Amino acid sequence: MLYLIAEWLNFEGLFNLVRYQTFRSGATLMTALVIGLIIGPRFINMLRVRQGKGQPIRTDGPQTHLAKVGTPTMGGLMILIALTSSMLLWMDPRNPFVWACLAVTVGFGIIGFLDDYDKVTKRSHKGVSAKVRLLLEFAVAGVASYIIVGQINTNLYVPFVSDVSIPLGPFYYVFAAFVIVGFGNAVNLTDGLDGLATMPVVIAAGTFALIAYLVGRVDYSAYLGIPHVPGAGELAIFCAAIMGGGLAFLWFNAPPAAVFMGDTGSLALGGALGAIAVASHHEIVLLIVGGLFVAETASVIIQVFWFKRTGKRIFRMAPIHHHFEQKGWAEATVVIRFWIISIVLALIGLSTLKLR
Repeated sequence: MLYLIAEWLNFEGLFNLVRYQTFRSGATLMTALVIGLIIGPRFINMLRVRQGKGQPIRTDGPQTHLAKVGTPTMGGLMILIALTSSMLLWMDPRNPFVWACLAVTVGFGIIGFLDDYDKVTKRSHKGVSAKVRLLLEFAVAGVASYIIVGQINTNLYVPFVSDVSIPLGPFYYVFAAFVIVGFGNAVNLTDGLDGLATMPVVIAAGTFALIAYLVGRVDYSAYLGIPHVPGAGELAIFCAAIMGGGLAFLWFNAPPAAVFMGDTGSLALGGALGAIAVASHHEIVLLIVGGLFVAETASVIIQVFWFKRTGKRIFRMAPIHHHFEQKGWAEATVVIRFWIISIVLALIGLSTLKLR
């Protein structure tokens, strides 16, 4: 909204700052952060009153988690409100990438909300069936992929090498949808400890804010040998909104958590990162930057596969963060060490921009 107002005023005076994506990214981050911090206390109280017993805690998990009984869930709504409000204020509304990513974020958020609501009301861990969830997720991702791919080519670019890409043609639409859905569920699986998913999402969003900005600049993309995507720089503002909303939520989610993100937040944020990676043509780099989420998902797949084949478990419990808890690591130890891994992976992902 402010961008159109500034443009109408010919970017005169202080409105000239609104012209720059770097300024709007910083402003978006701060706006989302402030909104999240302001609405947080009352929002959490409202969730606590409406949910009563809060999110159901699994009795077959780490026994330390039983102390979290009564903690409300659906805190991801706080992130979505802060993110969406700040984006509508600072984004360029004519950019199709932003709308596509926002559609994924809100759409996946609604799906996650339905799942959380079902769990809370029925006091069950099952929620919405996996088939229904995936069907809805692919429907949302399919629409977003159609919008995004309509603005870019259908090549899959390989990091660490210049001018190497794999032409996927029409299959790219399917590939893009799988990236969005896959990463949405990967972040969802990681969200099992206080702050475990939130900070790695913030780190990944910060990384892709830089990537999106560079990809959107023809001069920087030519210098670095990365694909140039006109208009992708606006996604830096979207990444900043994720960072601001995520940091505000982390303020209340820090141990001991006053609220859980729930599927409402984890599905939305994971899907958003997947959509941003597709729009910026850095899907493979997302697997590096978000390697923690990939590892968490892989641990579940390996555990289920091996147990069905042999009747034995590779990990004491999956996802893998519960494995380390069962080995005796304190929850805070697992979370902070996983944060460190996320930072290292983000740096490796950023190195792909120059090592070509």
